[in-house]
Amino acid sequence: MLLNVVDVEATCWPGRVVPPGQATEIIEIGLCVVDLAIRARVSRHRILVRPERSAITDFCTELTGLTRHDVDQGLSFSAACALLVDEHEAKTRPWASWGGFDRRQFAEQCAATGVPYPFSPFHTDAKQRFAAVYGLSHRPSRPEAFRVAGLSPEGTEHRGADDAWNAGALVLDLAARDAWP
Repeated sequence: MLLNVVDVEATCWPGRVVPPGQATEIIEIGLCVVDLAIRARVSRHRILVRPERSAITDFCTELTGLTRHDVDQGLSFSAACALLVDEHEAKTRPWASWGGFDRRQFAEQCAATGVPYPFSPFHTDAKQRFAAVYGLSHRPSRPEAFRVAGLSPEGTEHRGADDAWNAGALVLDLAARDAWP
């Protein structure tokens, strides 16, 4: 069974305060396809998305490494969602994210723009699942989860494809413990 593990980066500002006239928008979609039958990450994808209602700030570039020039080369949000459906079977394949932000951001941005929601209803919050399996009283950050699981992350934190790839490794850790739904 294939599982899409999704991580998004979005426009952001210091203190998480959205300035008037701006909106939090997805600027990068990372996707890791996990084959649960063979317990392996089988592909890694990065989709850059052009924001239409917000600007890339210096703070956002410092956090994500993405510049306005980078995202200007990306797809529209609508085209990115269509790509998820057409090439990654997002409407029918189960999916996971590390926490609820990614799912909420897609739902809010789809509602605000009239773009059809691209994902199936079969979503698992991997952070919540990890906390329950490891008996944690809180939901850990991805770096903390790697320490708890005794694993080493790859790539750069706050890069969509790397974060999705790393979340995929944590999903596989749970699957190896027979603790993935």
